[in-house]
Amino acid sequence: MKSHHYSQYAAALRTELGRAIPRDVLRELHTKRATRHAAIALRQFAILALATWGLVAFANPLVWVPLAFVQGFTVFNFTVLLHEVVHHTVFDRRRPRLERMLAWLYAVPSGISSSQFTRWHLDHHAELGSEEDDPKRHHLSPKINARWFKLLYCSPALFPIYFRAARRESSTYPETLQRQIAFERKVSIAAHLAVLALIWTIFGFAAALRAYVIPVFFVFPIAFTLNRLGQHYDIEPGDPAQWGTLMRGHWFWNFAFLNSNYHLEHHYFAGVPFYRLPALQRALVPFYARRRIRWQTYSGLVYGWLVENRAPHTNWTTAREHTREDRDALAAARHAAPVDLVRPDAPRR
Repeated sequence: MKSHHYSQYAAALRTELGRAIPRDVLRELHTKRATRHAAIALRQFAILALATWGLVAFANPLVWVPLAFVQGFTVFNFTVLLHEVVHHTVFDRRRPRLERMLAWLYAVPSGISSSQFTRWHLDHHAELGSEEDDPKRHHLSPKINARWFKLLYCSPALFPIYFRAARRESSTYPETLQRQIAFERKVSIAAHLAVLALIWTIFGFAAALRAYVIPVFFVFPIAFTLNRLGQHYDIEPGDPAQWGTLMRGHWFWNFAFLNSNYHLEHHYFAGVPFYRLPALQRALVPFYARRRIRWQTYSGLVYGWLVENRAPHTNWTTAREHTREDRDALAAARHAAPVDLVRPDAPRR
């Protein structure tokens, strides 16, 4: 049994967040457009197909190495599309059959079970802040704060690490769910083996290495680890409002990660679709300034993670940085536009 840790500590935060954004703005941010989701999903499949073609056709490293990174990040981003299905942010109302079809469609490219991902991720939301009940933190966060161990997450070693974590957590699930997860995982693995065999048979080993092995086993772990750094590693453990990392938006990372870099905003309002998260962050800027919540960048996270060897789920800010950021936060708060303090009627997941 889980403890619903986050709800025990975030009641006051939810009230404050409800007052931080005007009702009509929040209602618009929660508006879902299936056509917009479909357009982004089709774009991702097109990128996947074109990158695969380029990796098969070109042996020049100046061409295939960048394409391998595009391919690896694209494979990772199917988990972002699956994430939208989990939170029912694709359609304007629940459509169980269509959502189930999309879950299968998005889970297979990244080689995972949609049922496992759904249960794991919803538990993560409910148990955010708990060292024991949050499955991502308990099973997947590095337990050894050493650079060599952290670098394993950026290598093919990520796969046994992840599947070991998933197996440990799924062992606590009901038997029927465990069987469903096992079946879905076998289908995903079979699909991947079939793709690898097809490319190898038709185009040769070198093409299979470029178009499948390197993007999936060497680039995907980098995308996965970098994305996860921007979720809950640099936090303020004593403040539920800062149990996620506030990432500064940037057009490149918005595209590279399909806006999943706005992870703190997603935890605040899980019903907002991913294509509206940049607007949600802009609406929350006065709230961030008042609360003096620190901004991060991926370069800053990589530096803190590997150079300074910071531990996950801790505050990475030095005393000198605190002084500077407090000054910046006060200046931002003075210039922040006033907001309507009417509590919105926002849907909750």
